[in-house]
Amino acid sequence: MERHSSKRILLLPLIGVLCMQPLLSHGDTRFGDNQVSAIVTAMAPGDGPGIQYVVVDKTGVVYEHSTGLADVENKTAMTLRHTMAAFSMTKTLTAIAILQLAEQGKLDIDAPVAKYVKHPYDQEVTIRQLVNHTSGIANPIPLRWVHLAKDQQSFNEHAALQAVLAKNSKPNTPPGEKHGYSNINYWLLGNVIEAASGQDYSAYSRQNIFQRLRLSPDEIDFTYSATSPHAKGYLAKYSFMNLVKGFVTNREVWGNYEGNWLHIKDVYVNGPAFGGAIGTARAFSVILQDLLADRPGLLNEISKKLLFKPQKTRSGKETGMTLGWHIGNIDGTRYYYKEGGGAGFHSEMRVYPSKGLATVIMTNQTSFNSRSALSKLDKAFLKQ
Repeated sequence: MERHSSKRILLLPLIGVLCMQPLLSHGDTRFGDNQVSAIVTAMAPGDGPGIQYVVVDKTGVVYEHSTGLADVENKTAMTLRHTMAAFSMTKTLTAIAILQLAEQGKLDIDAPVAKYVKHPYDQEVTIRQLVNHTSGIANPIPLRWVHLAKDQQSFNEHAALQAVLAKNSKPNTPPGEKHGYSNINYWLLGNVIEAASGQDYSAYSRQNIFQRLRLSPDEIDFTYSATSPHAKGYLAKYSFMNLVKGFVTNREVWGNYEGNWLHIKDVYVNGPAFGGAIGTARAFSVILQDLLADRPGLLNEISKKLLFKPQKTRSGKETGMTLGWHIGNIDGTRYYYKEGGGAGFHSEMRVYPSKGLATVIMTNQTSFNSRSALSKLDKAFLKQ
């Protein structure tokens, strides 16, 4: 769930950030922390939601900082321990899981999806085409594809997916013809992972991604931790999204106003594989650090290269994506990124292979411009 058109920009919940509380794991930062902290602070309004920002290289944390409020009503400072909904950043985890299973010979990424999962689309659509968004499958606005945390026990993911597939069974284009972002692609990939691994998607990811990197459920998971603090998500009171929220979101997710911010209640995404991870910027930075390592623990060298390999349509046109990342450029430096946003939160993570750096920013305000913010903040480290 992220921005990929002007329409999507208007439909993502809008919000803001605040105050400053630096927490540095090394006791100090390697570079100019005062300058960077000042930039982060300037991005935060004085009475609103917060930010986590982390920079790593393959050896450890280069810089980390938290600022603003995790809870506006109670004026609780945002810390680096607060978890937040990551939404579409989850898709990169899903792509990693697909490549792991391919390594193990449990699936073929160029095999038809229908070999593993029944679906209403062209039966020649491949797993690769789901991963790189060339399947031709439509991308309806997914803001209603959530349910309250209190309803998790009774929620039926299979029934929810079947309803979405029935309502959106007509593809936009033939498979492989064009690049077209689709959350349905990754919801189906979750089912492929379950079919190939014999495990629930969340259980597979815990065992083969989080636990491999010694990340605890308090740091990252697909459910809210009972022992780790979770930031409240917010929507700006004076925003376009607040005016139109009744047309694009379910009323049941709206909380109470806390000053100039509408609290968005805790929700779970209906399909964990397209946006269900809940974690800290620190946790995501650990995953990125592994991908920077000379010998990563998550993927072998061949799979790692494939994760970052630019993809093409059938005609040979580059899509601007790899298997799991979008491709960007800042001052001549190529980077790979994944952005996520919806229901009170916004986030983005990047890998700069040529610089040996990776960055993550997470906020509890969905309208936060993560691309602009990361580009501005990251420059301080890319110049080194």
